Formats: sequence, C-alpha cells, structure tokens
Amino acid sequence: MSLSTAVLRAVPGAFILNSGIGKLNLPAEMAEGLQGMAAQGVPPLGKMTPEQFGKFLSYGEIAVGASLLLPFVPTKMAGAGLAAFSGAMMAMYLRTPEMTESDGVRPSQAGTALAKDSWLLAIGAALILAQGRKSTKG
Repeated sequence: MSLSTAVLRAVPGAFILNSGIGKLNLPAEMAEGLQGMAAQGVPPLGKMTPEQFGKFLSYGEIAVGASLLLPFVPTKMAGAGLAAFSGAMMAMYLRTPEMTESDGVRPSQAGTALAKDSWLLAIGAALILAQGRKSTKG
C-alpha cells in the first residue's frame, strides 16, 4: 500500500470509527432525529425503529471506519464502503431543501456541516480508482 493510499484510508477511517463508537449507546430520541434526516436521503431507513436505526448507524460507521483502517481489507473494497456511506449522506444533503441554497446544490448555513462529506465521497472514489502495486517480474 502506498503512503498516499494509507493516508487516504487512515484519516477518514479514524474519524468514522470514532463517530461509530460514540453512537454505540445512542439515546432513542437522538436516534429518531438522525433517522428522520437519514430517511430523506435513503427512504427505507424510515421503516426501522429508532433503536434499530441507532444500532445500524453505529455498527455501519464502525464497519466502514475499521475497513479503512485495516490494511488487509483491499483498498477498492474499503473505498467502495466509504463511497456508499458518504453517497448516502450526500443523498440526504441534496434531498433536504433546508440544507442547500435555492439552486439545490450550494450549501446553506444549515447544510455546511453535511456538505463537507462530499470530500469523503471524493476520497472513496480515489480509493476505488487507486492502482495497486504492479509486479516488476518479467
């Protein structure tokens, strides 16, 4: 694994893993609020109970973060997980009118925190497109 790939994996991996661990005992009220926002981007999430959603979110973040940090997980696979995770957040951002300006793309004050997750999507794409080491044997 190249140093640049390791950095692309380690920084978001540590951040997302920490976020998932912090949500392990998410109170039902907080899970319900997050679920309401998440269901705007991914409607099937609205069919879960808040408790189920809280566990799903926490375990999902832990899985994505750990896959990025564990060097034996193939880079393309870790990148695909990050892209799916951040793609869902971007869908939530783009489908929530309060998050964007009237053009539906630029972030409003309320959407700035979520719009930054576009960087995670770019990192996921970079990891998917990263070239593995090529054999120099002839």
